[in-house]
Amino acid sequence: MDLKPRLLRLLGCMESGLIEREIAARLTLLGALSGEHTLLIGPPGTAKSVLARRLHLAFEPGHYFERLLTRFSVPEELFGPLSIKALENDSYQRLTERYLPTANIAFLDEVFKANSAILNTLLTLLNEGEFDNGDCRVKVPLISVVGASNELPEDDDLQALYDRFICRYNVQSIADENFTALLELDDQNPEPLSADRLSHGDVDHIQQAARAIPLSEDALTLIKALRPYLATQNIVVSDRRWRKVVKLLKVAAYTNDQAEVSLWDCCLLQHCLWNTPAEKEIIQQWLSTQIGTGRGFKTERLEKLIITWENTLQTDQNSQTQIRNDKNEPLYLGRDGKQTSEKSEQEWVRRDGLALYLSPPDQDDRSNDNQGYTERELTEDFFDQHYQQCHINGHWQHIDQYIADSSNRLIHHHKNPPCMEATLHPESFIQGRLEETSKLASDIEALHQTIAQGYDAIDQALKQHLWITACFIASAKQTLNDNLQKISVYESRLLTVTTAYQHLSEHQHPANSASKTA
Repeated sequence: MDLKPRLLRLLGCMESGLIEREIAARLTLLGALSGEHTLLIGPPGTAKSVLARRLHLAFEPGHYFERLLTRFSVPEELFGPLSIKALENDSYQRLTERYLPTANIAFLDEVFKANSAILNTLLTLLNEGEFDNGDCRVKVPLISVVGASNELPEDDDLQALYDRFICRYNVQSIADENFTALLELDDQNPEPLSADRLSHGDVDHIQQAARAIPLSEDALTLIKALRPYLATQNIVVSDRRWRKVVKLLKVAAYTNDQAEVSLWDCCLLQHCLWNTPAEKEIIQQWLSTQIGTGRGFKTERLEKLIITWENTLQTDQNSQTQIRNDKNEPLYLGRDGKQTSEKSEQEWVRRDGLALYLSPPDQDDRSNDNQGYTERELTEDFFDQHYQQCHINGHWQHIDQYIADSSNRLIHHHKNPPCMEATLHPESFIQGRLEETSKLASDIEALHQTIAQGYDAIDQALKQHLWITACFIASAKQTLNDNLQKISVYESRLLTVTTAYQHLSEHQHPANSASKTA
């Protein structure tokens, strides 16, 4: 009998009569097929035990074990009482029939209430599938354990137990919009056909065949990118969990009739790598930006590239070069508004039409704070009133001689601004810019086509997917549509840049543009 239709029918029975429990049902079955265990976190009365019982019905008749743990639970409640006969023979053995060591499916409610007397044995049973009964270690028929709890473990001693549950799901009360449907539900206890039920041999075959399923290049790239991202978010994932998660993805792909683990299968990672509900949201959001958008797609990277080109265009358009004369000398704008090769000009300063002078050299500030002195001010402040002389550098100097010396004039140095003109970019420079923007435009167009094809194919690709629900498909389509809109904006902005460079070429090299047109 074909495996996938068989599993679809089993899932139909598990989900029948339950509302908003599709994901939880699929995770518990997928976890069981992978030989792993599932943890359901949520308040009482949210169908956690119902899912475990229905999981048991998906397998051929075998022992089902269910127990509510408390802080005072003793090993006998889980693993069976001690054998009196064995004790009489100095042997320490338990009577395990009808207890956890003989169950194929088990439900442990309030699993994190397990105390130290239970914990070590439970860890070995969950991880190794073995039970130490006296001096013998025996294999157990356990396929999967569904654990339940109202809260996450806080004690460090329970972290190892928490890590044993590969699939984790936060079960919430029914949403308001589905409350009426909940009230109108008929009590249903659907049982699958005997022919559909799975045996231990089926589970072993699935796990063996799944080992040969490879990770697609896209899936491997995504997982390798996810690990360092989780590290930046302080989300700790053990090496053992990574290995088991990949095993689960391979089982998901094989049971869904796939030749490899696809990028879409990686959406299951959101149910396997979190330690708190807040971390689950972080992982889900990251996956939504990666899955279905093509390898290496990052809107942030594209945004930076477009901004870089917009800034580069603005720089090239506003670029200016200093004008040079026939002698290749840089030109400046003189005070008379004419071009000159002189960087600066000297100006003899006047005040109210009167020439201004410097004070004699023995003064600290000869310029008088750049105000200078008129001839009259010089005479009054520094020269003898009768002889109009001043003792300078060991000699008497008359005022007329002093002001006749041009070195004593107050001079302002005027720095001429450079004469600038728009830079004439070589044609090869502009063509290089156009080639680069055209290459980026081609890459964005190819990405646009890839995402558009993914959007068009998503319904077919995920139609009747065993492990991906309709709500995820709707979310994935919305993400793809958002990315398509972003890419359209990027294409428009880059086209504006390319067109501007083309206009720059036509303006600066009209002859070349005309010849190309001809």
